[in-house]
Amino acid sequence: MRYGELRRVIAGITNTMLAQSLRELETDGLIRRTVYDGRPVRVDYDLTDKTEVLIPILLELQAWGEQNIQGPKQ
Repeated sequence: MRYGELRRVIAGITNTMLAQSLRELETDGLIRRTVYDGRPVRVDYDLTDKTEVLIPILLELQAWGEQNIQGPKQ
């Protein structure tokens, strides 16, 4: 995905927070940043193999949380 696409799908995130998060994820080896030459410069972000392995684990944690943790009472 490109930076602008990420910005649109993550509601309420600031430019500063998104840029910082992307840098941290790249440093941790969870995303790959690819820069393409041209005007304007194009940058794409995608998941690494390391992250692909984490997705099923995170989905299981989400399912567990939905089954075992109650949301705020209304």
